[in-house]
Amino acid sequence: MASTAAQSVHKVTLATLTAMVVGSMVGAGVFSLPQRFGSETGVAGALVAWTVAGSGMLMLAFVFQTLAVRRPDLDAGVYAYAKAGFGEYLGFFSAFGYWASACVGNVTYWVLIMSTVGAVAPALGDGDTVLAIVLSTVGVWTFYLLIRRGTKEAAAINRIVTVAKVVPIIVFILLAVFYLDPQVFADNWRGGDDLGSLYEQVRGTMLVTVFVFLGVEGASVYSRHARRRKDVGRATLLGFAMVLSIFASVTIVSYGILPHEELAELRQPSMAGVLEAAVGEWGEVFVSVGLIVSVLGAYLAWTLMAAEVLFVAAGDDDMPRFLGRSNAADVPGPALLLTTVLVQTVLIVTAFSEDAFNFALNLTSALTLIPFLLAAAYAVKLALGRDATWPSGSTRDVVVAGLATAYTAFLLYAAGPKYILVSFIIYAPATVLFVMARREQGRTVFTPRELVILAVSVLGAVIGVIALLQGWITL
Repeated sequence: MASTAAQSVHKVTLATLTAMVVGSMVGAGVFSLPQRFGSETGVAGALVAWTVAGSGMLMLAFVFQTLAVRRPDLDAGVYAYAKAGFGEYLGFFSAFGYWASACVGNVTYWVLIMSTVGAVAPALGDGDTVLAIVLSTVGVWTFYLLIRRGTKEAAAINRIVTVAKVVPIIVFILLAVFYLDPQVFADNWRGGDDLGSLYEQVRGTMLVTVFVFLGVEGASVYSRHARRRKDVGRATLLGFAMVLSIFASVTIVSYGILPHEELAELRQPSMAGVLEAAVGEWGEVFVSVGLIVSVLGAYLAWTLMAAEVLFVAAGDDDMPRFLGRSNAADVPGPALLLTTVLVQTVLIVTAFSEDAFNFALNLTSALTLIPFLLAAAYAVKLALGRDATWPSGSTRDVVVAGLATAYTAFLLYAAGPKYILVSFIIYAPATVLFVMARREQGRTVFTPRELVILAVSVLGAVIGVIALLQGWITL
C-alpha cells in the first residue's frame, strides 16, 4: 500500500468533499425525473414524495454525520459501520452490495449518454444497441486509465465538472418557471385516475428518489482523504441541501410544461423533452450537452468511491488481499480494475434487458438499501448504548437513527420482491470473495451465525433464479 507520506499529499478540502457529494448525486437521475414522476404521480404526489424522501435522506445524512464524528476510526463509512455493528459477514455484504450498486449505477450513465446521442444517431437506439455498447466500452476503459493517474487529479476534475453540470440544470429550472402554464400545472395536480391512490403514487416514486440521492454518503466513503474529519459531516449536509432543492425543482416545474400523460411518454433523458416543449429544439440540445457533462462527472466520482470501498475492505481483511494494493499515485489499482470489469459485464447484459435504463436504475437502488439499512441500524445501536465501547447518545441521536432505519426499511418494502430477489442473485455468489479472504488468514470460513446468513442469501438467490426462469420476474 502507499505510504502515509504519500497519502498525506492527497488530503482534500471541505469544498472538494462537498463537490464529491454533489457530483455523486447529480448525475443521470436528475435528467430522468420528469418522465419517472410523470408516469407515477401528479404534483400532489410528487410534493409528498419529495417530502418523504427528503426527510428520510436527511435523517440518513445526519446519521452519516454523527457516525463520522463518533467513529472517526472507521473509513469507507457505509461498509465499516455495518461491520462494526453486525459482524464481518454482514459487513462484507454491505461492502459488496454498495460496490455492486455503484457499478450497476455507472452502467445507467453510459446507457443514458448513448440514448441521448441516439436522438440524432438512430444506430445507438435507447443506449442498448451493439454500437452503443461498443462506444460505451471505449468510454469505460478511457476513464479507467484516467483514474489510475491519481485520486487527487480525479477529484480536482470532478470539482470542476460539478460546477459545469449544475449550471445547465439551474438554467432549465429558470426557463421552465418562465414558460410554466398555470392551467397545465393545475390539471396535473392530482394525476390521473389510472395512477391509483396517493399512497400508491408515492410508493411508485420511491426507488427513483433513492437512486438520485445515492451519493449522500459520498464524503463518508472518501473520508480517509479528508483534511479535517469534521469536514466529512459538513460536506454531507451541504451537498444534501443543495441537491434536494435541485431535484425537487426539476420535478415540480416540469408539471407546468406538459400534461403528466405526455411526461410519462418522453424518452430519456426526459428533461430534454420538457425543455424542447417549452423553448424549442435548442432546449433539447442544451439539456443533452449538460447531461453528458453531468453524467461523465458522476461516473468519475462513483468509480472512485466504488474502488475505495473494495480497497478499504481488503485492508481490513474482509476482501482478498489483492484488492488492498495501491500504486504510487495512491490509487487502488486491482479494486479499480475489478470495478471496471463489473461495469463492462453489466453493460453487456443491458443488451438483453427490456428496459436497460430503468432496470439498472431500480436495481442500483435496491442493492444500496441493505448497506444503508445496516448503517442506520448501527447508529441506533450506538445511540442506545448497545455498543460496549461507546456511551449512549442523546435523545436526538436515538430519534434520528430510528427514523433513518424506518425509512430504509420502508424503501425495501417499496422496492418489492422483484428487485430484492435479483439482489440476492448478485449477493450470494459474492461470498466466494469472503471465503478467499478467510482462507488467506487461516481462519474458520463461517461461524454458526454466519452460516445462517449464508443460507438465507443462497435461498433468496435460488428463488430469484427460479423466478427468472419461470418468467415470474423479468429483466
